[in-house]
Parts: sequence; C-alpha cells; structure tokens
Amino acid sequence: MADLGRSLRLWFSPQRVREEGETPDYRFSLANERTFLAWLRTGLALVGGGFAVDQFLPDLRWGVRVGMALVLLAAGALCALRAVNHWVRCERAMRLGEDLPVSRFPAVLGLAVGVVAAAMVLVVLFGWTG
Repeated sequence: MADLGRSLRLWFSPQRVREEGETPDYRFSLANERTFLAWLRTGLALVGGGFAVDQFLPDLRWGVRVGMALVLLAAGALCALRAVNHWVRCERAMRLGEDLPVSRFPAVLGLAVGVVAAAMVLVVLFGWTG
C-alpha cells in the first residue's frame, strides 16, 4: 500500500523521479514519453468512440447502446490513468537499472475493445433497433 501511495505522489510530482537512481540515456526517457503519449491518444480515441456510439446510434436499443458506450468510455479513462502510471514506473525502473515493469493492461484493453467490436458486428449484421 505504501508503494501505491508513493507511485501516486510521483504522478503529481514527477521531479521526484529524478531524485532516484541515475539519469538514463535521454533516448530511453524520450521513448518512454512517446509511449505515454501513444497511450493518451488511444484513451482519447476510445472516449471519442464511446461518445460516437452513444450519439450516432440512436436507433440501437438503449441498453445495448449505453453498454457499449460505457465500456469504451471506461476503457478510455483507464487507458489515460494507466499511461501516467506506466510512465512513472518505467522511468523509475530505468533510473534504478531494474527490469521494466510488465502489465496485463494491454490484454485487458484488447479484450474490452474486442467485445465491443464483436457487439458492433452483431449490430451491423442483425440491426438491433429499439
């Protein structure tokens, strides 16, 4: 629990990351930042997809439409939060000379998007209307 608290503090005070270990090669830090930005873009795309499902599929049954929209919106929010957490964890690991952290999040995100995509295929094929 103390590790989680320290991690959260680093989210809002990234200069503290610099206090640990040695400065890594800047190419690695910049690659970590590009990965962070890619996760943020993915989160924004998922949020946009969630709004699109809700706004542009009014003929879809309410529960189906809202369910798909909420899955996409939640995935987008989690993706953005995960981006910050992963950036901090990777930056810290590089500074301390540790292995980069692993995560199940990409698999979970892929499953969530896959479920919504499968539901959309069914909607297209069978035209579930309200």
